[in-house]
Amino acid sequence: MGNQIKTTMLLTVLTLLIVTAGRVIGGQAGMIIALVLAGGMNFFSYFYSDKMVLKMYKAREVSRTEAPQLYAMVEELAGRAGLPMPKICIIPQQAPNAFATGRNPEHGVVAVTQGLLDLMGPEEVKGVLAHELGHIKNRDILVGTVAATLAGAIMTLASMARWAAIFGGGRSDEEGGSGIFGLIAMSIIAPMAAMLVQMAISRSREYLADATAAQLTGNPEGLAGALEKLGAASSRIPMDAEPATAHMFITNPLSGRTLANLFSTHPPIEERVAKLRGTRPRTTGGTPKGPSGPSNPWDSIRGK
Repeated sequence: MGNQIKTTMLLTVLTLLIVTAGRVIGGQAGMIIALVLAGGMNFFSYFYSDKMVLKMYKAREVSRTEAPQLYAMVEELAGRAGLPMPKICIIPQQAPNAFATGRNPEHGVVAVTQGLLDLMGPEEVKGVLAHELGHIKNRDILVGTVAATLAGAIMTLASMARWAAIFGGGRSDEEGGSGIFGLIAMSIIAPMAAMLVQMAISRSREYLADATAAQLTGNPEGLAGALEKLGAASSRIPMDAEPATAHMFITNPLSGRTLANLFSTHPPIEERVAKLRGTRPRTTGGTPKGPSGPSNPWDSIRGK
């Protein structure tokens, strides 16, 4: 029930932002058009936002035959969590990261990047997968996916308001709009509001998913080590990611961008690692290391 309420509140808040942006850009008529669009977007985001996000990152679904180790690992963890077997996708990017999506456990999807499989050892990959299954088990994947879709729409409207202000558009106060000053204000406030909503729904759920992962694997160190490697790699290997979807990933894919750090959608990695290990947070990250041995044990799931 908790996440159903969160989803309803999220849709309401972001819908109000969209309608407000429509009024600023087009007055009373713009507000009505924005309300209709918001209704359509709410329907679309509930049923199709997961497919949209997967397509955005060119995620490719893999089968048991294509990725036997990865598939077996997800199958084992899903069984422990009492979840239906989710779809498994690989994102063709070298930046290590992962996310889960879907409107409910029956439509769950776990997506990992190629770079994560290249960087992590089996126990670390298992920890990451357990974290994403934790999001599915805790039923917060719908909240995150809907937020990504609507936040992206708000940022698009803010961009439209910015261009309208530059070229002297917008309805005057007499026509029901807010004029050029309203356009400028909306172009600044709307994306900040969307980011604040993302932050509000993201930080607490990351800690909860970390705790769930530790329970599912029985080995908190696997996820702790993975988070350290992800943190160290974020500044070296930038990810081609959209700000509207940043909150969906296990670690912030925009952490290498200074402005994005001001509105981080994730709690600090040091604090997450400390909670998993039961220690005080450290300010220095670990050095990423690949799996030991002469060959990478994940070659079979990369299609090599």
